[in-house]
Amino acid sequence: MTKKLKLVSQETAAAAANEQPQTIAKPSGFSLDKFKSKRATTVANVETLQGALPHYSLAAAKDFVRLHPNQDEYWSPELCFVNVPIKGQKGNTLHLIDEDLALQYLDSGQILRHRLALATKPHNVFFLAHIPSQNLDNTWNVSAMKGAEQGTQYWVKLTSRKDEGAEEYKISYARDEDCFPDPKWPSLPLSALIETAFTGRMITSNNHPALLRLLGAKQAVS
Repeated sequence: MTKKLKLVSQETAAAAANEQPQTIAKPSGFSLDKFKSKRATTVANVETLQGALPHYSLAAAKDFVRLHPNQDEYWSPELCFVNVPIKGQKGNTLHLIDEDLALQYLDSGQILRHRLALATKPHNVFFLAHIPSQNLDNTWNVSAMKGAEQGTQYWVKLTSRKDEGAEEYKISYARDEDCFPDPKWPSLPLSALIETAFTGRMITSNNHPALLRLLGAKQAVS
């Protein structure tokens, strides 16, 4: 019995002698937590932030369009505009202008008046449509207004008939009413959409750089 215990003790000692001391790795402080994907690609019931919308006539869309059916909320009253030459740009840039300033400083021919309505091309490509509000007996404006009204219910496309010798727009309808999904209209009010679209292009004082440019007046150097 004593011999057996002695043999076991020798084997245990030999095994202990062969074991290598273990080292404990020091933590590096690195963690994957900061790189985890925390947000879903799309979040249900959350609207995409709407950026500044372009604005142009229905014919300039050169595509089928729909207009917001709520004319009280998403068709503006008649507004005042003026085209302003901008350094470095080929074309003029449309500005909103306070009507009192426009009448005081500008020729009547420079002042533009029309409404803005929320519209979209297929697949929610939103824009602010120029809606005629003056000279509504003009054949161009009559056909444009008809197209705008029809666009509250149907997908329509307006094209000029000038090459045919007709002074009006042709109104074409999508062959299939369900060819495109119904628009998912932004929930922002029209005033907010217009404000964003015309940020930096609203003339509200007689020293606004755009008005001074139109008057050929020297601009103050800040």
